[in-house]
Amino acid sequence: MAGTRNLKADPPVGLLLEVTHRCPLHCIYCSNPLEMTRREQELDTATWLRVLDEAAEIGILQLHFSGGEPLLRPDLLEMVEHAGSLGMFTNLITSGVGLTQRTLDGLVAADLGSFQLSLQATDDAMTEFIADGPFLKKKLETAERVREAGLSLSINSVLHRINLHQAGDMIEMAAQMGAERIELANTQYYGWALLNRDGLMPTREQLEQAEEDVERARRKHSHLEVLWVIPDYFDDFPKPCMGGWGSHLLSITPNGTVQPCLAANVIPNLNLPNVTEHSLDWIWYDSPGFNAFRGHDWMQEPCRSCPMREQDHGGCRCQAFMLTGDATATDPTCIYSPHHDVIVNAREQAAAAPGTPAAAQADGRLVHRHIDGPPAASGDD
Repeated sequence: MAGTRNLKADPPVGLLLEVTHRCPLHCIYCSNPLEMTRREQELDTATWLRVLDEAAEIGILQLHFSGGEPLLRPDLLEMVEHAGSLGMFTNLITSGVGLTQRTLDGLVAADLGSFQLSLQATDDAMTEFIADGPFLKKKLETAERVREAGLSLSINSVLHRINLHQAGDMIEMAAQMGAERIELANTQYYGWALLNRDGLMPTREQLEQAEEDVERARRKHSHLEVLWVIPDYFDDFPKPCMGGWGSHLLSITPNGTVQPCLAANVIPNLNLPNVTEHSLDWIWYDSPGFNAFRGHDWMQEPCRSCPMREQDHGGCRCQAFMLTGDATATDPTCIYSPHHDVIVNAREQAAAAPGTPAAAQADGRLVHRHIDGPPAASGDD
């Protein structure tokens, strides 16, 4: 398809491949969309391999295999091997559940760059409550096997009001696992996390205590790289979401839809392109969806004249749409946004909510992720 080349766009650096939405875990904070791709709708192996070829051609250096649970794809090893043969760094983002010895040996042989393991909590009961299953023991076994195999291990923990008090303990557990890095990412409210926001959002006091715990543990384990990410709702200014729309990274959903960020499909009328119809080159440089929020012309005030626009790019377009109904609005997390009261009200509502996990689940404020969607919108699998 012909188009006008956007000469201002730099080549992308990273690509996130959501190879499946299927997952044995049903985490209450999952960022996957409420309406997920079914197995029969997933791209086949040949298409994924062609996408990897195109990714290398446009200069992508880092590949992140994700999901759902990427280990559920029987062709995962073939994809990792192919990416490695193209000279790209590969990272596997996984729950670790279902890792077989054959797959682990194959990942080692394919020179997987990093094995990123999710950690929901540091005890069995909390893990089961959050992920809807007794997965902690398996995760610890997986971490041990990964380190014994010589792979680089990193830990990813999504934090919220239910497990935030364990932030310091998670660093301790990551160190015991032999991890090189742990990312403590306070929940960003997309997908299932937005659905469960009232039951997941912490109080400011919880965040401040957790930050103290993290700093204490960080000093104790200075050899461990610790990344602490606070939620947008408690910051005065928005983060530079994805480094700016269509700036550095792109993601591909299980059915081949290509997005400038993980939640872009919530914005209507973007006409997001699909790899079954277009090349990655055209998608990155020429597609209307990727050019929609590049530059500054789309910005409203106060973003348009704000000196921070080069740093935060107006914040997250998806969050702006979800909270205001207008994707061009200033991200409401910004204190200068005319919609900032939405954020203030959300914080106040969460602070007034019952604090225990049992209370949150009992009154329906927490719904576990499910391939059929939320209970009111469930359908046939």
